[in-house]
Amino acid sequence: MAKNLVDLLWRKDASERADGRRGPRSRVSVDAVVSGAIELADAGGTEAMTIRALAQSLDLTAMSVYTHVNSRADLLVLMVDEVHARMVASPADGAGWRARVRRVADENLALFRAHAWLLDIDDARVVVGPGTIAKYDRELRAFDDAGLSAVERDAALSFVLDFVRATAARMCGSAARERFGPFWAEAAPRVTGYLGADFPLAQAVGQAAGEAMDGPYDADVAWDFGVARVIDGLAGIVSDSSPR
Repeated sequence: MAKNLVDLLWRKDASERADGRRGPRSRVSVDAVVSGAIELADAGGTEAMTIRALAQSLDLTAMSVYTHVNSRADLLVLMVDEVHARMVASPADGAGWRARVRRVADENLALFRAHAWLLDIDDARVVVGPGTIAKYDRELRAFDDAGLSAVERDAALSFVLDFVRATAARMCGSAARERFGPFWAEAAPRVTGYLGADFPLAQAVGQAAGEAMDGPYDADVAWDFGVARVIDGLAGIVSDSSPR
């Protein structure tokens, strides 16, 4: 019998029967199934997290896994909520809203870097999970005393998190960009020769940026610049009297 996803997220005891009595307990818990799935995804991405591979890692049959989590789609939701629940927030220490928002951004970037497979999952059902709700509540508090309405506070947080997700997605390709470095070192002088005096602005800016970053792209430089601009953009709707 399929289990309700909300009950699974909140870990309603699966051994409790409709008549209030308890049935036999499984030797493997939902927690163990979710943790095992996260380990597989961390190691090889969502493609590696198949029900068959998960069953083998837990010494179960595939059908046994389905009795715990209904479907692979539901399992992905459970995985996202679990990593949200595991997040450890840094203390606010009386910081102003800018520092609090920057902390939220940094913590979410670290989350994506630790679990890149999160970028593959876009399931709105995650919002009803306890880990995700706790994360949402905590991160909304970054805008305390900022003079925002409830709707503005939600939109401001979404604005920050959307930027983080987009940046994290680009960073996931950093390994390929690192391999591009040696190629660029050899190709750049040749390209310059072909360009001659054409596109002087592109050449001047590209050369200056490349020298500053020691390559065609530096993820950390891009992150620091971008998140600062995001916070500057939010300043336009934050109360002038709010602590910075």
